[in-house]
Amino acid sequence: MGVNLRELVSPIRKEVDLKFFSGKVIAIDAYNMLYQFLATIRQRDGTLLMDAYGNITSHLNGLFYRTINLLEAGIKPVFVFDGRPPELKRAEILKRMQLKEEAAKKYAMAIEKGDLEEARIYAQQTSKLTSSMVEDAKELLTYMGIPWVHAPAEGEAQAAYMTRKGDAWASGSQDYDSLLFGSVRLVRNLAITGRRKLPRKNVYVEVKPELIVLDELLGHYEIKREHLICIAIFLGTDYNPEGVKGIGVKKALSMIKEAKSVEAIIKLLEKSLDVDPQKIMGIFLNPSVTDDYKLVWKKPDSDRIKEFLVERHQFSPERVNNALQRAEKAYKSLFEQTTLESWF
Repeated sequence: MGVNLRELVSPIRKEVDLKFFSGKVIAIDAYNMLYQFLATIRQRDGTLLMDAYGNITSHLNGLFYRTINLLEAGIKPVFVFDGRPPELKRAEILKRMQLKEEAAKKYAMAIEKGDLEEARIYAQQTSKLTSSMVEDAKELLTYMGIPWVHAPAEGEAQAAYMTRKGDAWASGSQDYDSLLFGSVRLVRNLAITGRRKLPRKNVYVEVKPELIVLDELLGHYEIKREHLICIAIFLGTDYNPEGVKGIGVKKALSMIKEAKSVEAIIKLLEKSLDVDPQKIMGIFLNPSVTDDYKLVWKKPDSDRIKEFLVERHQFSPERVNNALQRAEKAYKSLFEQTTLESWF
């Protein structure tokens, strides 16, 4: 879920076209994007796409076709997968599991009533990403020639670290936590760019990628990243989901401005939280990350991809072949042509 900083970032966020990121490496929070595919790629009644053996394929469908769209836009994607979550996240994980169970009950009731629109909304809230689904995603990315990184802990923290190292230009995630982890830039909406229907309304909107630059955000409010993390703790993070009662963005920002130091803010938080705010601060400022990765993009292995998608998971041969032609063309334009030009 992550912390809701939308009101805070609103003055400095920019809507841009996908082509704006051409030639840039974006470290994508894999779990975040896969969950988006599980939420949005469903049948009319909310049922996930599956193969003949009952294996869920919605995430593979989204991963395959959306990644090709990114390549065609000139983007060099690298997917970062979560490792073991920090112990402080246990309460949030249990809460999410409970919400999924409640949504599953409401979904069943909606199906019984014959309300397919309501059923689909609740179905989207029941998404679960299993270890086998994650391994399938990694296997597909390998065949597509797309690099992926297994983070020791939070994927967003690893992606943010890669931007600070200069190995990636930006992080790609819907969650604003990437900024708390110090991502130089955050790109949102990569998985949902295009025309989208609003829930419960017969209204469509055009969704564009959003770009948020951390230094611009901090400069706009004349604060440091430690202050931004304190604001997030007031609002509620994955490590203290409830936040501080009665404190919103404006109030938190005002308190930050009035405080003489970060230490003073921490003392205020200690009085209001059951969780040690210093530990939360430590997770964001000193997360567990790794340098054990290589970013190499390879030509798609068409035979392996067709065996994986068509033969094993019953994807449409025609659609896969057409997509592979696009992927190979994008790869040549993005990598082979770039390499050739570097000789002159």
